[in-house]
Amino acid sequence: MNMLGIVPLGWFGSTEIILIVIVVLLLFGGKKIPELMRGLGGGIKEFKNAVKDEEKPKSNAKDQEVS
Repeated sequence: MNMLGIVPLGWFGSTEIILIVIVVLLLFGGKKIPELMRGLGGGIKEFKNAVKDEEKPKSNAKDQEVS
C-alpha cells in the first residue's frame, strides 16, 4: 500500500493466482483448457509470422518494375 492507501494493481500473490486457477477450472473444466491453450498458441504463432512478414525489406519491388 502506498501513502494514499491505494493498492497498486498488477501485484499478484500466490493466493490470487490460486483463486484465478480455481475459477478458470470451474468455468471451463479440465478438458476444455488444453484446447483453449492450443488456440492461444496458434494465435500467437500467426501474429509472430505476420510481424516477420512486415519486417522483410521489399528491395525486389524496383527490380520487378524495371523488367
